Amino acid sequence: MLPSSPVVLGAAAVIALVVVRRLRAPSSDARESKRAHEAAQERDPPVEIGETYEFGVTELTDHHSGEEVAVGKVEGFVLFTEDIPGDVGKGDVICAKVLSFNEGRTSADATFVTKA
Repeated sequence: MLPSSPVVLGAAAVIALVVVRRLRAPSSDARESKRAHEAAQERDPPVEIGETYEFGVTELTDHHSGEEVAVGKVEGFVLFTEDIPGDVGKGDVICAKVLSFNEGRTSADATFVTKA
């Protein structure tokens, strides 16, 4: 039979509450990501529209356009590069021309120019 004294039940409730709060709390990685995002919103982008930049592809993903795009960063600033050839993959270094910024100017769309 399980103990049912008020002290034991209270202790179990406190332990359960601590566990639930821990599980729901953001991880240190999530907190750092949020801080970095907020800092990015306060600075001017390190890229300019019409300019070409060289960077490493960190991932390939589906963009809102429905096409696969290469994702990379220039000084921590995210570029989504469209029109990538089929032989471009994660880890490749490419050059891309910046076309536009997103609404918050925290990332930009670019078009593939060449492999570096």
